[in-house]
Amino acid sequence: MSYEFSKYQGLGNDFILIDNRHSPETIVTPEQASQICDRHFGIGADGVIFALPGQEGTDYTMRIYNSDGSEPEMCGNGIRCLAKFIANLEGIDKVNKTYRIHTLAGVISPQLLENGLVRVDMGKPFLTAGEIPTTLVAAEEKVINQTITVAEQSWAVTCVSMGNPHCITFVEDSEAIPLEKIGPLFEYYSEFPQRINTEFIQVVKPDYLKMRVWERGAGITLACGTGACASVVAGVLNQKCDRVCTVELPGGCLEIEWSSINDRVYMTGPAELVFTGTF
Repeated sequence: MSYEFSKYQGLGNDFILIDNRHSPETIVTPEQASQICDRHFGIGADGVIFALPGQEGTDYTMRIYNSDGSEPEMCGNGIRCLAKFIANLEGIDKVNKTYRIHTLAGVISPQLLENGLVRVDMGKPFLTAGEIPTTLVAAEEKVINQTITVAEQSWAVTCVSMGNPHCITFVEDSEAIPLEKIGPLFEYYSEFPQRINTEFIQVVKPDYLKMRVWERGAGITLACGTGACASVVAGVLNQKCDRVCTVELPGGCLEIEWSSINDRVYMTGPAELVFTGTF
């Protein structure tokens, strides 16, 4: 059987988007998703995203398989791509349209803006160890500036969940981090029972951060939307940055706001169609 797909990218974080509105079950298995994400023998992507029927009053449901076949709770860059994909499926230029998307991280609401960007209400961050999850401290405590040892080096880490788990550490020079070596050691660190996304953050100035990321299940990527959100939250908790920040990633910049009014995190960035095809 053949399937139509669209490939989108958000700051170089690329995804294969599949119209799955006819069924609540994904039409591609995790193993198949891993194969088609292969950049040499498949289409090539960081993950496969499915637009499924909505549930519990939402417009649509988002499911995603990483390039290794694992299933994350949500993806920030991916949900911007999904919003653009859905608008294209509906065949209407829906400027300022807001969708309510059911995800494993809760209901997320992306809004299509006039300038072609997508603004996403990412919800409130989760800060206690039990919510993240991590066993670094007691379940009801927050993990802020906690020291761990990885690769025989001490790292001060802060942990945040945006529906998926993140470990943030602040460094002098993000470009100097050997991600290929360090990333997997963080991801599989024993105190993170569901593995972890890891962000290495350089504070350029209070409203401008540089970030490199090792994503759980995908490895080095050019961008991570939930990671950018988590990093601003961690920066505020450590008094290193403002609540409104530009986060520079290898693939480009995201605008992040952690609202002091309602405690919700907002992410604004691009999502672009790359090509369509059939596999």
